[in-house]
Amino acid sequence: MRTGMPATDATTAAATAATAVRTGRLKAPGATLHYEVRGRGPLLVMMPGGSADAGIYDTLAAGLADRWTVVAFDPRGYSRSTLHGPAGEQLPGAHSEDIARLIELLSPDGAPAAVFGSSSSAIVALELLSRRPGLVGRVVAHEPPLVELLPDPAAGRAVFAAVRESFLRDGVEAAMATMAAGLAPEGGAGGGRYEAATGADEESRAATGPVEDGGATAPPEESGGGSEAEAKGKAGAGAGAEVDAVAEAEAATVRRMMANLPVFLEHVLCSFSGHAPDLDALRAAGPKLVVGVGRDSRALLPAVAAERLAQRVGSATAEFPGGHVGLTEDPVAFGARLREVLLG
Repeated sequence: MRTGMPATDATTAAATAATAVRTGRLKAPGATLHYEVRGRGPLLVMMPGGSADAGIYDTLAAGLADRWTVVAFDPRGYSRSTLHGPAGEQLPGAHSEDIARLIELLSPDGAPAAVFGSSSSAIVALELLSRRPGLVGRVVAHEPPLVELLPDPAAGRAVFAAVRESFLRDGVEAAMATMAAGLAPEGGAGGGRYEAATGADEESRAATGPVEDGGATAPPEESGGGSEAEAKGKAGAGAGAEVDAVAEAEAATVRRMMANLPVFLEHVLCSFSGHAPDLDALRAAGPKLVVGVGRDSRALLPAVAAERLAQRVGSATAEFPGGHVGLTEDPVAFGARLREVLLG
């Protein structure tokens, strides 16, 4: 008698289990954090930058869940990670302690975790490495916009201060226009060509990009009665409904992240970009650190700061597909490169 699950069904079930999302909440001083877990294996913490939340990593996390326990989260004060009081100035140190708590909670057998951060969250990843090096085995910091490491730090600080002031005076749209103007190619903050690529734009680019249907198909129709054309029409309608559902879910994620922009612009942008990292501590932990730079953004402010960081602390660098927001431009290619760097 045949028993058990067919091999193909078992493979499908295993793949589904690997990418299934398990959610949790973690109480921390001053906030309760929302986090999401996929997969099994060593812990990999994916840290969202700009005003993004865990949703920015949906595709990347699913692609890496075959090898790692992938954790993504909403930073404190964003989306589903609620503050216990009014929002105030956010500091990389406090955010790094949130990551330390997640690692201590979720790392199998207490083993060191791998950590990936992009843009503002790369600054948090560096702070975690300098403060708690024993908790991490590998840190990949993709284009941290550390203006203190630029050739002209004062000019870099002025750019972001103007963005914050524009937000406080005229709102989000005006602030983003100020960002674009201040970091445009003809700008001079940092000695190179710059454009609006500080991390706040990750979600807005995702919102305007094409939505993939994920290969959604309709279930097979039962035979009998209807014409072939009717069957095809029903199948197409079913597939269209699935695609519409995926598109709406992605649009809702983007709207949720865009709603974080006021917190980012007022309480995160200047304090994070103006943070002075502990270069001595990072130098000591240098073998654990890989600084990521986008292939298409090497002349822009965050990449210039990133490469100067790598030079100062003697860490490795790795080129990633796309620009500063490459993880949303082509998440599959970006994820493949991240896998190589993590395993290298």
